Amino acid sequence: MNVVNDLRKTIKKLLAEKKIDLFVGWEKGSLPMAATPIFITNEDEADRIVFDITCGNNLSVYFTKDKKQFADKKVGIAVKGCDARSVVLNILEKQIDRANVVMVGVPCHGVLDKKKVLAKTDGREVLELIDGGDTVTLKGNGYELSSDRSEILSSSCLSCIYPDAQEYDIFVGEPRGEVPNENRLKEIKEFEAMSTSEKWASTRAEYEKCIRCYACRNVCPSCYCNVCFVDQNDPAWIGNTCDFTDSMVFHIIRNLHVAGRCVECGACERACPMDINLLLLNRKVAMEVKDRFGDVAGLDINGKPAMVDFREDEKQDFIMG
Repeated sequence: MNVVNDLRKTIKKLLAEKKIDLFVGWEKGSLPMAATPIFITNEDEADRIVFDITCGNNLSVYFTKDKKQFADKKVGIAVKGCDARSVVLNILEKQIDRANVVMVGVPCHGVLDKKKVLAKTDGREVLELIDGGDTVTLKGNGYELSSDRSEILSSSCLSCIYPDAQEYDIFVGEPRGEVPNENRLKEIKEFEAMSTSEKWASTRAEYEKCIRCYACRNVCPSCYCNVCFVDQNDPAWIGNTCDFTDSMVFHIIRNLHVAGRCVECGACERACPMDINLLLLNRKVAMEVKDRFGDVAGLDINGKPAMVDFREDEKQDFIMG
């Protein structure tokens, strides 16, 4: 099966039959390691569609941050597992009308982390990337090297157990459902095994790097408040500085705002110019939400996000002591 060809045929059929007005997918970018989002309105444009290891964008972000473009349109969208969960979450939060979206699932085997690739090449420019499945070949001026796929994947992909869309209208290929991953909680358990002072030192070392660029917030499909708390000045919730205390408060509050809503797509971590390990805290909170409330963000389109639901049998030891 050729996933890209089947995806293109699916898009052409949806447009030809007027089942959608617009399709959101990925096309080849100007750089070898980065596919870019594409908005397709006619059948001929569908031949520009790609899907490979470079398709890291969580396309669902456009539903919440580019609403005008989608207004009064029936929109098709290509979704990996994390993208689909984001779409479902936004449907549950009344940001998207389910009747106006056609979800086309694609089989995801992970997306690359450019920073890991550059570490492999010692910072040398990659001019060509060849995805050979388990092995990825990188080529540049005067060099060619091969890497195991797992060594250059985003850390979000290495811990993923829902690589394919759980909710979809059309799936290109065969969805795998939940995939076992013995390493999913490894980093969290290692962090929890630290002493209090070690945890604080590790956390401080990470968040002292923050330059308050807000790339993590801007790329997150679950961050769609009209005015973010960090931009409010009446009242001003936190200082607008790169001081560690201000930065730490920003990240803690943002993490609480996406508690039970983060789908662990890793877009925030890949966008971070300072290489902060943002997913550790996100995954820790997601683990707590699942343990206490039995909820995984974006899996159940008939459910409710954990933070807006209540059941009498929920764990309450954190309240009762």
